[in-house]
Amino acid sequence: MLKIESRVSGGCALALAVAAALLLPGCSVNVQKEANGQDKKVDINSPLGGIHVSKEVNPDDVGIAVYPGARLKPNEGNGDSKSANVNISGFGYGVRVVALEYESDDPPAKLITFYEDQLKKYGNVLVCHTTHLNVNTDLKGSDHSSHELTCEGDGSNIELKVGTRENQHIVAVEPEGKGSSFSLVYVRTHGKEADI
Repeated sequence: MLKIESRVSGGCALALAVAAALLLPGCSVNVQKEANGQDKKVDINSPLGGIHVSKEVNPDDVGIAVYPGARLKPNEGNGDSKSANVNISGFGYGVRVVALEYESDDPPAKLITFYEDQLKKYGNVLVCHTTHLNVNTDLKGSDHSSHELTCEGDGSNIELKVGTRENQHIVAVEPEGKGSSFSLVYVRTHGKEADI
């Protein structure tokens, strides 16, 4: 299983903002449950912003084709979903993350070749060797920092990245048994000037 590590500046402030939003008048919370009682979709809206989380993900929302013959990775016994569509906005900042995890009987090399070609439509593809999926959206000091994607860490898994820290497509591939496990991820962030 791929471990996803995301660094978003102001993460603690965002958590406090969410807690504060729940206490404010005008806040609405809507939770849809699956048949087994687990949360399927959660929408929190307040005058200050909102949080929308769903396990229902359309592969088209990622903007990357699904490898032929691949299967959605089944949920683990602990109920963790292998897909997520998360949209958080408020206080002049927003982030959207859409992620799906698949498995294939083909070896990693075949998937990497397929996805290098798929991702070229978004720009130059960066090939990284990692131990886990690393989504870096840290833009603090963004006027002086580079918005370019970089490789972080060193390992035997392959991560293909394209775009900028504000708008990135990522495919992370790792060997699993005789085949592969892979994640398709789309990340979009914005400041006050743009919409997600």
